[in-house]
Formats: sequence, structure tokens, C-alpha cells
Amino acid sequence: MERRKFTREFKLEAVRLIKERGVSVAQASRDLGVHGTVLRNWVKDFADDPQQAFPGHGQMKPEQAEIARLKREVIKLKAERTARKTYRTRDHAKADV
Repeated sequence: MERRKFTREFKLEAVRLIKERGVSVAQASRDLGVHGTVLRNWVKDFADDPQQAFPGHGQMKPEQAEIARLKREVIKLKAERTARKTYRTRDHAKADV
């Protein structure tokens, strides 16, 4: 079974429903068809950092963006290292002939 994906707007509206309108998590869970634990996590995420909560598609948190950048750099450096090893191996093979 595939996990359901919710838009940032849906999550924000769910948080508003609970925080601003005073609807209980249990009632919001029934109304929205979302597990109460998920709603509590959304409320916590929003309370921790409203600007960075629910980054959505293509908008990573700064820490996640840095990790992704570093992973890309590692892949690039590994490819360069492999290319150098291959070049050196070919160079030595030619010298032996």
C-alpha cells in the first residue's frame, strides 16, 4: 500500500483547524481521514518552525539541501577518482609494452 501524500496547504489547514478553531485532534482526525498521530506531528512541526514546516515538493529544509549537495559532491569526487585510477592503469600498461 502506497503512503498518502498531502499538500502543504492541506497540512496548514489541518493545523489551523486544530489550533485556531479549537477542534480536537480526534475530531479533526475523523473529519479529515488522517491518523491522529500524523496530525499531532504536523502541529508539532508547525510549532517548531512555521516558515520551514511542510517544505513540500522541491523545497528542502536548509540542512537537507546541504546534505543533498554534499552527496552529489561525493558522487562527483568518486567518479573523478575512478577516472584517475583508470587513466593511471592504462598509462602503466602502455609503459610496460
